Amino acid sequence: MLFQVGGQGSHPTFFEMSAAQQLPSSLRAALTYSIGVLALRRPFLHKVLDYEDEFFAALTLILETHSLRTTDASFAETLYGLRRRAVNIHVKKDDLHMEPGSRIQHSGLRKRQKLLSVVFLVVLPYFKSKLHAIYNKEREAALQASLWGNVNERFDEIDNLDDVSGSFASTSGLDSDLSVRTRFRKRMHKLVAACYPWLHAGTEGLAFAYQLLYLLDATGFYSPGLHALGLQVCRATGQELMDTSSRISKIRSNERERLRGPPWLKAVQGALLTCAYAVLDYAQTGLIAAVFGFKMMEWWYQSAEERMSAPTVYPPPPPPPAPKVAKEGIPLPPDRTLCPLCSQKRANPSAVTVSGFVFCYACIFKYVSQYNRCPVTLVPASVDQIRRLFHDL
Repeated sequence: MLFQVGGQGSHPTFFEMSAAQQLPSSLRAALTYSIGVLALRRPFLHKVLDYEDEFFAALTLILETHSLRTTDASFAETLYGLRRRAVNIHVKKDDLHMEPGSRIQHSGLRKRQKLLSVVFLVVLPYFKSKLHAIYNKEREAALQASLWGNVNERFDEIDNLDDVSGSFASTSGLDSDLSVRTRFRKRMHKLVAACYPWLHAGTEGLAFAYQLLYLLDATGFYSPGLHALGLQVCRATGQELMDTSSRISKIRSNERERLRGPPWLKAVQGALLTCAYAVLDYAQTGLIAAVFGFKMMEWWYQSAEERMSAPTVYPPPPPPPAPKVAKEGIPLPPDRTLCPLCSQKRANPSAVTVSGFVFCYACIFKYVSQYNRCPVTLVPASVDQIRRLFHDL
C-alpha cells in the first residue's frame, strides 16, 4: 500500500496530523472574528486586536503548557487523541538481523522536550508572524516608493503654502535628528524584507518534503520540528485516554500538597487553584466550541452550491494608458518626484483630474487659474478639478 490512509496501529494517518496542524490557525481565525464582532459594541476590545499576535501567543502558551504537562501532547493533538513520544533507537549485535522499525522504542517526554515543544509551538510561530508583518510593511512601502518616489517628508507637515522652504528645512532637520536606534531599526526591517522570502520558502519547502515523506510512509516524523526534538506522534491507547483524567487529578492534588503557610492561607491558595483550574477547563471547552462554531458558520454561509456557482475570479485589469503629452505642452521631467512647472521637488502634490498628472499645489493652482487647462496635455480644466494627494511613507 503506497499511501498511509487508514493508519497502522498507533501510527496516525496523514489526515489526522494535517487536521491537528491546521487547528491552531482555525482557532485564531475564530477568536479574531469573535473579538471583532464584540468590538463593535465594546470599543476597548480593539486594543486586543491591535496586539493580536501577543494575545494569541499568551493564550497558546497557557494551553500548550497545560496540555504538554498533563497529556504529553499539544492542545490540538490532544483533541484528536494523539500523544507525543520520544524516539529511542537501540541497536545490539544480536538484533542486527531485525528490521529497523523493530529497534525503535517510544517513551514519555522529558522536561527538556516539553520545554522545547513549547518553543516550537508558541515562540517560533510568534516570531514568524512578526517577521511576516514587517515584510508586508516594507513591501507596501517599496510599492508606494515606486509609485510616488522616495519621499521622506510627511505632507501633513507642509501645510503652509507660503513657507515651502521652511517646511523643507524642518523635514531635513527631522531627518538629521533620527536616533541611532531608529536607523538601526530601519536597517533591520530592510534586512528582514530581503531575507524573509528566502527563509519562508526554505521552511515551507522543508515542511512540505517532510509531509510528503510521511504520506509515503518513508519517515515517522511529520515535521522538521518533531525530527529536531526526536519526537514522534502516536495514537493514544484506550488505557492512556482513561488515565488522563486521573493523571490530571493527581497533578492537581500534588500541587495542593505543596502549599505552605498557615491553614487559612493554604485554604485561600487552594481556592484560587481550584478557580484557576475551573477557568482553564472552561477555556478549553469554549475554545473547542469556538472552532467548531466558526467552521459551522463558514459552512452555513458558504454552501457547496454557492461555491460551485460562484463566478470565476479573474485578475484585475491593467491600468489605463497615460494621457498623451501635447507637443505645445510642458514636457515631463525625467524624475517623477519633480513638479513639471517649477522643476523642483513637489510640495503638497496635487493632481488635475482631467489628465492625472501631479504638480505642486501652488504651481498648478496658479497655472489653471490663469490658462484654464492642464499644462501637460492642454486639456481644458478648472480649479475645481484639482485634487490634493495624501499618502504616508
